[in-house]
Amino acid sequence: MRLLKSLLRNKEGTTAVEFAIVSPVFIAMLFGVIGLCITLFLIACLHFAVEDGARCASVKTDICVDAASTVNYTQSHYMGPNVSPTFSYAAAPCGKSVTGTISYSMNLGFQTFAVPISATACYP
Repeated sequence: MRLLKSLLRNKEGTTAVEFAIVSPVFIAMLFGVIGLCITLFLIACLHFAVEDGARCASVKTDICVDAASTVNYTQSHYMGPNVSPTFSYAAAPCGKSVTGTISYSMNLGFQTFAVPISATACYP
């Protein structure tokens, strides 16, 4: 009887049990936030590249002479994660238009998702 009462009063392992319950959730949230930040960085880099490519096609006519040089310029200004974006150039009613697309693979450990990301910029 005395042993049972002493075991009920003993609270030495509660911190370890609480940590074992909370830590997997915390670590999963941490990796999720890191993955989200990488994806947002990729989107921002893609938007920057297409905006700079459209601006080059309109303003820097000595560098971006034709569609091929505009696409090469846009590819050289993409500084995001190591994926291969596809850029295209077209003359649009709004001005010079550059479009970039990426199929980004997100690996969640148990499943991989392909997320299509695209950006378009038009500069008069």
